[in-house]
Amino acid sequence: MPDDKRETMIPPSPSAEAYRIDEDQGDVFNADDPFVLFADWLTLAGKHEANDPNSMALGTVDASGAPDVRIVLLKDINGGGLSFYTNTQSAKGEQLAANPVAALAFHWKSIRRQVRFRGPVEMVTPEEADAYFATRARGAQIGAWASDQSRVMPDGEGALPKNVARREEAFGDGEIPRPDHWSGYRLIPNQIEFWVNRPFRLHDRLLFERERADAPWTKSRLFP
Repeated sequence: MPDDKRETMIPPSPSAEAYRIDEDQGDVFNADDPFVLFADWLTLAGKHEANDPNSMALGTVDASGAPDVRIVLLKDINGGGLSFYTNTQSAKGEQLAANPVAALAFHWKSIRRQVRFRGPVEMVTPEEADAYFATRARGAQIGAWASDQSRVMPDGEGALPKNVARREEAFGDGEIPRPDHWSGYRLIPNQIEFWVNRPFRLHDRLLFERERADAPWTKSRLFP
């Protein structure tokens, strides 16, 4: 790639003047419970993000130990953890079945804050999965049946609309049940790190840690 093309793609480092006028957000670590603090930040992000303030990067590892990451949507905060839903036969589903531990990262550009979670992952209960599936739009319910997520399409792009049409015909106007291969996962964090932008890259980082889900949290500040 030509150097001039790279220069137009990658912004330059901020100037000293840009750093000087960079907004300092003041004290934002105003709760001792990390879930309360996260809820406050998520609510604030919901007022400023253009879309999907509940989007989060999910990191897992495959059978060889290589990392994998993708964006998913947070759907609930309960049972001491954060829940999302997917096809259990997808790449992430297979990776979590083999190694049920993961990391999550929220990055909200509008408020210049980030939150990271690490910990073990468990399946949500069938009742929880049924309840959430029932709230999905009918087209999304059909999609859960029609898409062999992460699998190669046998005849290219035409396979998906054919599967959708076949499922629409099969279900007609009736209720669409949750597929056995579609459910939810809950990450129960043992580490939660909050990050807020500060001028001159002297960012603030606050780390919460605990040994197990029923243990108390400890707090520490990290160098940026």
